[in-house]
Amino acid sequence: MSMDFKFFAFFFISFSSFLLPAVSNPPSVDINWWCNQTPYPEPCKHFMSRDPRRFVPKHKSDFRKMAVQLALERAIRAGDNTKSLGHKCRNEREKAAWADCVKLYENTIEQLNKTIDPNTKCSDFDAQTWLSTALTNLETCRTGFAELGVSDFVLPLMSNNVSKLICNTLALGSNETTHETSAYYKDGGFPTWVSSGDRRLLQSSSARPNLVVAQDGSGNYRRRLLLTWLRGGAAAAAEVLEEVPPPSIPPPLVSPSALLHHRGDWRGFIARGVTFRNTAGPQNHQAVALRSGSDLSVFYRCGFEGYHTLTSTQRQFYKECYVYGTVDFIFGNAAVVLQNCMIYARRPMDQQKNTITAQGRTDPNQNTGISIHDSRVMAAADLVPVLGSFRTFLGRPWKEYSRTVFMQTYLDSLVDPAGWLEWDGNFALNTLYYGEYRNMGPSSSTSRRVRWRGYRVITSAAEAGRFTVANFIAGQSWLPATGVPFTAGL
Repeated sequence: MSMDFKFFAFFFISFSSFLLPAVSNPPSVDINWWCNQTPYPEPCKHFMSRDPRRFVPKHKSDFRKMAVQLALERAIRAGDNTKSLGHKCRNEREKAAWADCVKLYENTIEQLNKTIDPNTKCSDFDAQTWLSTALTNLETCRTGFAELGVSDFVLPLMSNNVSKLICNTLALGSNETTHETSAYYKDGGFPTWVSSGDRRLLQSSSARPNLVVAQDGSGNYRRRLLLTWLRGGAAAAAEVLEEVPPPSIPPPLVSPSALLHHRGDWRGFIARGVTFRNTAGPQNHQAVALRSGSDLSVFYRCGFEGYHTLTSTQRQFYKECYVYGTVDFIFGNAAVVLQNCMIYARRPMDQQKNTITAQGRTDPNQNTGISIHDSRVMAAADLVPVLGSFRTFLGRPWKEYSRTVFMQTYLDSLVDPAGWLEWDGNFALNTLYYGEYRNMGPSSSTSRRVRWRGYRVITSAAEAGRFTVANFIAGQSWLPATGVPFTAGL
């Protein structure tokens, strides 16, 4: 991160503190009282009491601004500390995980900053989304070290209270899903920063973009790609991220056959008629075809072919798409709706079970989850001949507050009667939210479903309505301008 950005962040924190009105409170209400309203009061009290700029707020909204400012300050310090740890990495795996954490901290700071930036038109729904993303970033940092098996040295040096402080801000916000999102698209269905020339190019039926990532050199690149949606100028740019490691080095978190990753620098990524394919095979485990990280993203009539296929954060909408995979192949911690999509389970490795979703909500106040609406769950061609040899489940709880619903969706005979699978014993079975609403097909019966406290057969249209396009991703405020058709309600 540049010094200019850090200066702006600190200047904004300092200046905005004086903008909040100084109000008097009853003697019994002090900063400790406010901190006690949060899930993690101790770090709140510790840092709030040490700063002479803090005052005792009168309203929860004022205290929430203070809490976000505090989380931002601590995130900046933690990000600087993380950067300084690079020389302590003992091997390439630790260095790769550390480098990811540096970028994740930078993005966390951006998410926190725009939440309280007065120049950003930020609704309560926006704030919960961006704070949810900030928390997910830090969890992704931790998970990266753990999954690479190198969490015993560098990761403890990054330990801080930033995640707890962000959890506090989420608890102070609204968890409603009906707030409007500021308009972002101009006429014609493109973000406001896409030039008229680029719009004509993207609308042209003769444009045939095609990027191929192949380790054998037969494609455009041998390495995974980062697709960044830029503001102004060219609409997109591809960047080579890493070399394919030699066989003696364990594979990275993401398999090198092919990952297309677009970052969350700018909202409003749109893809139409594009296939994202990863041919690494199930033996390479996390064979991700797409990692989607920009807010208010739309994928229309796209294909996603992989094995551990699709991960995302922030607000996402998938319409009339094809998704192929095996284990946990729709995962991540976004607020995402898949509508009128075809979801195909493929043949996994021997002794494996297919799980369609693995949602990663870590905090009950995150407005995230997976909603699969009016879609079809089917067996792919390679699974059909051996359907009796492999069990397929709708999902399993990757994180403690995992949330997934299947609504008005056709479930073919491949889905196991239990419906859902445990992750590790009793983990998250009481805290997850898994629901089914008016599904159809051979496996739609809920009579033999799991009996977990967190699972429910949804019978109320009002409860199911929380997970519609209109409510779950505030779609009516931003999807119409994209030109992509959608059903707002059930």
